Amino acid sequence: MMKFSTILLFLTSLSTQVLSLSPAQWRGQSIYQVVTDRFARTDGSTTATCNTGDQVYCGGTWRGIINKLDYIQGMGFTAIWISPIVEQITGQTGDGSSYHGYWAKNINTLNSAFGTEADLIALSAAIHARGMYFMVDVVTNHMAYNGCGDCVDYSTLSPFNSKSYFHDFCLINYSDQNSIKNCWMGSNTVSLPDLRTENTDVRNIFNTWITNLVSKYSIDGLRVDSAQQVDNAFFPGFESASGVYIVGEVYNGDPAYVCPYQNYMSGVLNFPTYYWITQAFQSTSGSISNLVNGVNNIKSACADTTLLGSFLENHDVKRFASLTQDISLTKNAIAFNILQDGIPIIYYGQEQRYSGGDVPYDREALWLSGYSTTSTFYQFIAAVNQIRNQAVYKSSGYVLYKAYPIYSDSSVIVMRKGDTGSQVISVFTNQGANGGSYTLTLSSSATGFTANQAIIEVLSCTAYTTDSGGNLNVAMASGLPRVFYPTAQLTGSGICASLTGPGSSTTTTAKPTSTTSGSCPTTVAVTFNELVTTVVGQTIKIVGNNAQLGNWATASGVALSASRYTSSNPLWYVTLNLAPGTALQYKYIKVESSGTVTWESDPNRSYTVPSCVATATVNDSWR
Repeated sequence: MMKFSTILLFLTSLSTQVLSLSPAQWRGQSIYQVVTDRFARTDGSTTATCNTGDQVYCGGTWRGIINKLDYIQGMGFTAIWISPIVEQITGQTGDGSSYHGYWAKNINTLNSAFGTEADLIALSAAIHARGMYFMVDVVTNHMAYNGCGDCVDYSTLSPFNSKSYFHDFCLINYSDQNSIKNCWMGSNTVSLPDLRTENTDVRNIFNTWITNLVSKYSIDGLRVDSAQQVDNAFFPGFESASGVYIVGEVYNGDPAYVCPYQNYMSGVLNFPTYYWITQAFQSTSGSISNLVNGVNNIKSACADTTLLGSFLENHDVKRFASLTQDISLTKNAIAFNILQDGIPIIYYGQEQRYSGGDVPYDREALWLSGYSTTSTFYQFIAAVNQIRNQAVYKSSGYVLYKAYPIYSDSSVIVMRKGDTGSQVISVFTNQGANGGSYTLTLSSSATGFTANQAIIEVLSCTAYTTDSGGNLNVAMASGLPRVFYPTAQLTGSGICASLTGPGSSTTTTAKPTSTTSGSCPTTVAVTFNELVTTVVGQTIKIVGNNAQLGNWATASGVALSASRYTSSNPLWYVTLNLAPGTALQYKYIKVESSGTVTWESDPNRSYTVPSCVATATVNDSWR
């Protein structure tokens, strides 16, 4: 199975657990969104009935997700976003059931339909053991009641069990901002009592709750539902109490409306660009000019586009494949989403080209696809994720660089992201699968490529060389996107291996990066790279002679990540913060899913952590 992803920084000390990421560290991640009830069942069934129109629980669980982590990581994702986890109202209502997780009854207990406390802890641990990160959806705007807004029994809700915690009932008028903040979502069938998030007691309860939730389940990030309906001043304290990155849902296509929410939380979902991408690529007559203008506008409208959550589909909008059956158009839309500014999010089922329309038909059961890892879009998403992850790995400035259009016409937009020498140049078109063959010339001044520079188009693995003036002559055909990256930055990456050569060296060497400050750092981020061929279910750990390496105890060894593993470059890796001068004796072990341990052969490996450097790398191969 392919495993493509970014280099993840493991700030490991005495524990093997991955520590929570700061907002800045989230920039380099890529997120796979799961509707828990529809992703995977504990029994592993691929035939269990799930009629989306019935709006009932279909049996997806946290244990089911654990069993399919290989499937997710195989596309190169470094983080997983799951549905809200708290107890819901029960029963089948006129508006369906609470399978989606947004109808909370008690925020202090879990939704038993998804599993137990032990199951959720196990899911978090399994995600972290792979060097991945865990995002949970939360709702702070409302609770839920099966009944009309004027007949809510508030005593059934917990911990907000009194009417005093809620605004008076009125259904939202979305043309009135005061109504958006103070009236209720939902209906008179299932009412959603609107919490007074401006109230100190409500805020204190939520802040205490989120602190405990993040700690108990080792959560690394939060998606906040219905953020625009919540009092803006609620969020700074809530994010601080959580201690993690927050991306809020502000369901609006106007940057002037959406962007100011970054004054209150680190990130928001990029609904404006979602609309522009959809409009540009849903047909061959889509508006490229609106996309060009929008990208240029949002960079100045938002405080930081690199912290936005970028998406093409989610559980509240039509799937893109319901708008067009054209594979080329779909590939352009997906690639643009992943390679634009921000943290890319792929909604489960996009990789199987699910085509559900409006809610609830966009919430299909993934198990009915059979979890194919050879489908066109599974492979395509993996390839685009892979080049983004490589760009993040090769240049720390890549995620901070604000992408911008360097060329456009009525059917083409060309984007640049990244500093010269490590820039990604992406060509997107809405000409569709029937688009003709022609050459598009991009100037050196636009791309930043130099004369006679070797470039690879990574989606087709085609070698290019710029001309003597540094111009890139792009062969366009069949309306497919093109993504270019300097060949020199791909050596040993496993990307287009026939052009870039085999994986990295098997000789153990240290490659320190010196510090430019006047004093030497007190720790060195040492990356251990191990080339070892594994099969699904196996994990590689490093164990050694100090506490950080488990004092030779296999159970306490540090798990390596396989998120950049490919068949041509079977890389497992981990980064540890170690004290300069530390003398290590260590080995790698292979751990089966059953717990059986296989040690590599003698002798022990030796390494001394260098001084006065910020980072170092050790390259090993299994023996």
